[in-house]
Amino acid sequence: MKRKYFLLILISIGFLKIGFGQDSQFSQFYASPLYLAPSFAGSSEGDRIAINYRNQWPSISQSFQTYSLSYDHYSPHMKSGFGLLLFREQAGSSSLSTTNLGIAYSYKFKFRSGWRISPGLSFFYTQRNVDFGNLLFEDELRSDQTIGTGELQILEKKVDIDASFSMLSYNKYLWLGFTWDRIMKPNRSLTGDVIEDPYKFSIFGGTKFKIFDKYNWASGQSLSPSFLFKMQDQYTQLDLGLYWYQMPLVLGVWYRGIPVFKELQSTDALAFLLGFKIDQFSIGYSYDITISKLVGFTGGTHEISINYLFNKGVTSRERRRSIPCPTF
Repeated sequence: MKRKYFLLILISIGFLKIGFGQDSQFSQFYASPLYLAPSFAGSSEGDRIAINYRNQWPSISQSFQTYSLSYDHYSPHMKSGFGLLLFREQAGSSSLSTTNLGIAYSYKFKFRSGWRISPGLSFFYTQRNVDFGNLLFEDELRSDQTIGTGELQILEKKVDIDASFSMLSYNKYLWLGFTWDRIMKPNRSLTGDVIEDPYKFSIFGGTKFKIFDKYNWASGQSLSPSFLFKMQDQYTQLDLGLYWYQMPLVLGVWYRGIPVFKELQSTDALAFLLGFKIDQFSIGYSYDITISKLVGFTGGTHEISINYLFNKGVTSRERRRSIPCPTF
């Protein structure tokens, strides 16, 4: 395939102009809490650092890779959570990439019934880049070439701003949340056109309960079924999952892509998780098995997450109830 056609196809995919409009996603989305919803800022038992890496479809040359680094802190005097998030995704030989750097804020309402409600808001500086140094265009190979290649009219960088809003409600056993991403509809075009990211809406929730507690069997075991529904442009996706806890071990399984509308089949993968909680660390590894028509060609997806909690005494003095949702 000619290199310039490959570049145009890759950029078209990146613009979300054709096909489904879909942001990057993590299988361990609770391990990247600020990416899921700004309401999670300050929601842990102390200060938190979260690191995530995802390598999607490694059997394909120059696979899709996603990185995330976040920090959040809870201020008991202000009843507020604050966070910082750095998120980057890249793919292809031209290193087509998107980088987001943002801040997050959330406020914590506490009710006598035991329920908590936390609205959240985040703002991002977002940048899209393409590296022409790794590409060779057809007209650059011509012996009669006297001027630079025409493809260099494509911009190497595009910057914009974005915002997200979320609402999270939870008690000791249940949680339910909503996120509205791409509020500012940032322009992603590298050709000077206006091609905006579509709105993205997410609804997530679940419950956590002990098992065998009545008979004191395997004390400390619990199950946590949960779901995540996402909608962006014409794309919809419903994921259903289940976590099993016997500290320090966590096992999980997710079925991603249950189609909501039959004309938009989105069956994608089965995701399996193995996690450990060791003192202040939560470490998780997950592997996605592709079950779509691409099975046998992608090599699946590998994902690693690390969460580190510190300054836990600050929130324990307040006896603040943490969210029962998973940390993976």
